Amino acid sequence: MVSDLLRNVLQVFEWIFEAIGTIIIIYGGVRATIELFLYEILKRSYSLENIRKRLTNKILFGLEFYIVVAILGTLKDPSVQELLLLGIVVFIRTILGYFLSKEVKEYQFD
Repeated sequence: MVSDLLRNVLQVFEWIFEAIGTIIIIYGGVRATIELFLYEILKRSYSLENIRKRLTNKILFGLEFYIVVAILGTLKDPSVQELLLLGIVVFIRTILGYFLSKEVKEYQFD
């Protein structure tokens, strides 16, 4: 089906996109933690709502890269198992995106 060279190229891109998604999520978590620390301990003028929105956006953006990884895995090995995995990843991402966005819009900090 797919040549070994193409399979290897797709594998490299899977690793790259998975690393990028992970880095974005970790960056968002570290940044939110630092801003929360500055807000709580040092009484800096950060808004908890804005900290939460930025963290949520980073999580959602990182998850987009995981969808790319799932698509590349399906292209590399177009089996029923890979198609199911892709469907599950997209479904989970959609549900998470919906509820995280809804929560950010509705939840207000004091």
